[in-house]
Amino acid sequence: MSQPIISFKNVSKEYTLYKNDQERFRALFIKPKNAKINKALKNVSFDIHAGEAIGIIGDNGAGKSTILKMITGVAHPTEGDVEVHGKVAALLELTAGFSMEMTGRENIYLKGYILGLNDEYIRTIEERIIDFAQLGDYIDQPVRTYSSGMRMRLGFAINVNIEPDILVVDEALSVGDASFKKKCKSKINEIIKSGITVLYVSHNKGGVKELCNRAIFLKKGELIFDGNVDEAYEIYEASKSKK
Repeated sequence: MSQPIISFKNVSKEYTLYKNDQERFRALFIKPKNAKINKALKNVSFDIHAGEAIGIIGDNGAGKSTILKMITGVAHPTEGDVEVHGKVAALLELTAGFSMEMTGRENIYLKGYILGLNDEYIRTIEERIIDFAQLGDYIDQPVRTYSSGMRMRLGFAINVNIEPDILVVDEALSVGDASFKKKCKSKINEIIKSGITVLYVSHNKGGVKELCNRAIFLKKGELIFDGNVDEAYEIYEASKSKK
């Protein structure tokens, strides 16, 4: 078996909860007494290999977003080890890193630099991104003139066209009208078929079954099941009926 492209080994993540911003600021200098701790992940372990399409399922607060943040490098474990090998594109906060005063075209380069790409490579994918985003002449207008939907289109177009090794997708994304959403779904399917590793977070059983060959079910920060998609949903549904 080849080296996993993503590996979580006994990973736990804790967040300190604060009543307000003042309390959060004071905690930078004085360790709070009797602080409330949220255990977002509890001793989670799994390996993902190149080319797998994994659905991550569970209720809100299960730890799905925390796992994605660790894979994208936004968050780090309190305990345990996370290893990620390869270029990661995340369809989460699509407009993060955009400059509102720069044009859409300039933001393609800015976002590319943030992702560690060089000028030569960005030039090879620039027109592909512009064609996919379908922004017309707005591509050369400042991003501050865009609607939120137009900014998300551009962010999506950049992330799916940089040829990542790992693509992280949150189905909660709403990107444009029905025809553009269909185009986005088709592109994600194309990416999966190309052998890129995909992590798909969803509450939609049909979507996970259609896109994924494996599912990880989380509940209150714990990994309950990792395996067949149908079996994962059977266990998930059974756990909800016990509430």
